[in-house]
Amino acid sequence: MILVINPGSTSTKVALYEGTVLVAEESLDYSAVELAPFARISDQLEMRVQTVGDFLVRHGVQAEQLEAVMARGGVLHPVAAGTYVVNDRMLLDCFEARIAQHASNLGALIAHCLLEGTDVPCYIADPVSVDEFEDMARISGLKELPRRSLGHALNIRKVAYNVAKAHGKALKEMNMIVAHLGGGISIAPLRHGRIVDVNNANEQGPYSPERAGLVPAVSLVRLCFEEGATEGEVVKRLTRMGGLVSYLGTNDAREVEARIAAGDQEAATVYEGMAYQIAKEIGAMATVLEGDVDVIVLTGGLAKSSMLMQWIRERVEFIAPVEVIPGENELEALNDAYLRLRQGIETEKTYE
Repeated sequence: MILVINPGSTSTKVALYEGTVLVAEESLDYSAVELAPFARISDQLEMRVQTVGDFLVRHGVQAEQLEAVMARGGVLHPVAAGTYVVNDRMLLDCFEARIAQHASNLGALIAHCLLEGTDVPCYIADPVSVDEFEDMARISGLKELPRRSLGHALNIRKVAYNVAKAHGKALKEMNMIVAHLGGGISIAPLRHGRIVDVNNANEQGPYSPERAGLVPAVSLVRLCFEEGATEGEVVKRLTRMGGLVSYLGTNDAREVEARIAAGDQEAATVYEGMAYQIAKEIGAMATVLEGDVDVIVLTGGLAKSSMLMQWIRERVEFIAPVEVIPGENELEALNDAYLRLRQGIETEKTYE
């Protein structure tokens, strides 16, 4: 059995797989009361380890019986895409949140604690800090502010592997653009399997249900000074209160579509505006690949919207064929990453 662990802000999603077969899956949810005593995310470690251990007990599995544990990668130093064995350096960076406080930092820590005293290997795969940028992609226009590679690498690579397989090719034989469309939007050109560019969904690219995306910089500076906003307030406004929330007061695309069906013209304009910006970013990423694009893939939760997909398709299908793969399953993506390791498609990497 392979145990897969995906910590989120208020839950830890876990699953047991036998090969590609899902044996058990649960969302271990934590209330605000349970989380209140913990000042830092790493302070939650003991509680989370206990709940994952209880999950194993409920399903009659002991840690030493596992073949491996795959955990969601945290916000680490920049790394190449792939699957990394959990080591002391990674554990220290995750525990101390050296790059950023984020629940995903708990993944490697939970796996390590569960397996202490056993010889079962534990790994992470394709964290958000995957960085395979070419040098020109780092230049922002202001030397002090280089572009950073932060994106939904886990789902992007899972989908890319599946698309290449469906085309009867190895991933390294294809060029594609993968657009992960969710609460945050990451649009990445993959050159022979490498993510050579991507918009940082917190700072760049299209607006999304919650995020403002790329906004006019000078106007933003003026707004901050005029309102006397703190750094935290501005970041929250850009990453949690932007996009559909800013214009329509909701981050739920289903509600927006219902309003459009009821004749709400503002909702229609803003929703199609998001499709317009997504398409524009896909077009920009096509230039990164110099127009040599085999396929454009639309994935993530928003890919379930046929309305949004049609608007995007109409604007970008002149570049390359468009394939829609709705949804995002991070547990399955982590399991797939381990299977690629076991099958020799990828090799184990070391975090340094």
